[in-house]
Amino acid sequence: MDFFKLLALVLIIEGIGPFLVPKAWQDYLRQLSNMPENQLRWVGGVLLIIGAILLFLN
Repeated sequence: MDFFKLLALVLIIEGIGPFLVPKAWQDYLRQLSNMPENQLRWVGGVLLIIGAILLFLN
C-alpha cells in the first residue's frame, strides 16, 4: 500500500508544473530536449543520487 501512496505523491509532484505554469513547462522541456546527451545523463545521475540520499535519511 505504501508503494501506491508513493506513486500518487510522485504523480502529484510531476503534475504541479504543467498544471500551474504550462508555458514555462513547455519551454523547460524544449531546453531539456536540446541538452547534450552527456549533460542530460549527468543531471539525471545527480537527481538519482539526491533522491537516494533523501530516501535513506528517512
